Amino acid sequence: MTYKIEENGNVRVIHLNGEIDMDVADQARQTILPLIEAGHEVHLHLSKVTYMDSSGISVLIESKKLSEEKKTKCELKEVSKPVEKVLKLALSLIHISEPTRPLYISYAVFCLK
Repeated sequence: MTYKIEENGNVRVIHLNGEIDMDVADQARQTILPLIEAGHEVHLHLSKVTYMDSSGISVLIESKKLSEEKKTKCELKEVSKPVEKVLKLALSLIHISEPTRPLYISYAVFCLK
């Protein structure tokens, strides 16, 4: 995985490239989470991500949760087809009980924007 960060006011645009799997999930986490922790709005551009496993999905969920805690935004932009497929598959495998339904629906909307 490689990445490039652009600054635009309080927005940090992170262009991710390559595979996001368990080998690089910590690198992705260390790149994204500090920006959110600092209060920046983060846009993750995923058009050049060729593969993502559950470790990558975990990074996205952690990023979203932290952005909510910090009252900022973390948005997915230009999601590649391989990433879109794995996100849809992950969502289809989650058993959604009624008390947690709104939480999972909000993640589904976040992931598929």
